[in-house]
Amino acid sequence: MSKPAGETELVTPDRVPVDAYVSPDYVRLEKERLWPRVWQMACREEEIPNAGDFYTYDIADESISVVRKQDGTIAAYFNVCPHRGRRLTSGCGRMGKFHCKYHGWQWNLDGKPTEIVDRHDWGTSLQDDEVTLQSVKVGLWGGWVFINMDPDSESLEAFLGEAKTILDPFEIDQMRYVWRKQIVMPCNWKTAQEAFMEGYHVQTTHRQLLAYQDDYTYSQAHGKHAKFGYAPMALFGLPSPRISDQSGDMRKGLYEFNKEIWDTLKATTTEEMLAAGRRLMELPESANPFEIFTAFAQFHREEAAKNGRPFPPITGEQLMAAGTDWNIFPNMVFLEQPTNLLAYRSRPNGDDPDSCIFEIYVLERFAPGQEPKVEVEDGGDDWRKVDWGLILEQDFQNMEEVQKGMKSQAFRVARPNPMQEIEISNFHRVYHDYVRVN
Repeated sequence: MSKPAGETELVTPDRVPVDAYVSPDYVRLEKERLWPRVWQMACREEEIPNAGDFYTYDIADESISVVRKQDGTIAAYFNVCPHRGRRLTSGCGRMGKFHCKYHGWQWNLDGKPTEIVDRHDWGTSLQDDEVTLQSVKVGLWGGWVFINMDPDSESLEAFLGEAKTILDPFEIDQMRYVWRKQIVMPCNWKTAQEAFMEGYHVQTTHRQLLAYQDDYTYSQAHGKHAKFGYAPMALFGLPSPRISDQSGDMRKGLYEFNKEIWDTLKATTTEEMLAAGRRLMELPESANPFEIFTAFAQFHREEAAKNGRPFPPITGEQLMAAGTDWNIFPNMVFLEQPTNLLAYRSRPNGDDPDSCIFEIYVLERFAPGQEPKVEVEDGGDDWRKVDWGLILEQDFQNMEEVQKGMKSQAFRVARPNPMQEIEISNFHRVYHDYVRVN
């Protein structure tokens, strides 16, 4: 196979070749070299809480059935009947056994065949191990179920590396869905997720937020994964130095920042955080930024406790080390807080490099038994038909136009910010290691 156009262009902290976003050659390479070899999130554990519950994870041409077995463990299998190739599951639900709706073959939740119609016709030429469902590696982290189709892959723990150590204090496994939305976007899956992998765009795309925050970010790689964050004492609650001398009442500004995010995103903040922000006016007007941030954290804990929402035993140092936003390679992006998380997942939509399946969801900590039942809101292929809130709508307006623009003959190499967009260039460094043509 010939090299895709631009394959010789190296990825550096400030250079990313454009072909991987727009070329059908890279769709093919991803199906051959990326998706079959990498750990990827399939679902949340709470989506399959009981024996027989299943979730069907589709990625490129493959489909994986993830199921809770009778002993409570989770297994995954290639979603294909070994008789004639029919898919066995779709969507999610509950079953007592795998059942092929074409010819009636059946398997137990361990993947062993239990019914082969007219099996005697094969005589001794058909052995159980030949028609046992082929298993896929499973790993659990943060309440997510990960799968890997490569039996020789590294462990999930090794794959996550330092990211797991940094993020474990958030106890993400204790969070549950608040809302979930899905849309088919007219852009490459990488274009979609990268709209949420840097804070550099805030000063233009979300300019209304500059009234409340110092928007300058740093970005840092952690092996295959990367994060961005804000300086330890970034002055949330005061205007960005891009537009102001940062004067004002930080107590009021920090509340107004959380209120703006709540009204226009319904994520990365909670009602308890709003209540904590209102209480900042209890502090003297002379309070310094450290005192205000410390009080906000304490008020947040107290408000969460009032509603029976557990707060993880996380330190200020651990919060600072975690930053704001992570890419867990390849297609998982999230912004974490002690009691909530906003997450994105993007996947290719068929063989079209200009289309992807894009999912957004929010998790929160809940009092025991108070977790809501949440369904996925599907927006089809027009994001304008779903109420996303101002912030996401601003992001979506960029994604389609970026995909169109990258097809210009004048655009061969993206130039990410080498300080604030390392999360993007690191993703491409790892991505090209997987798909590179030798």
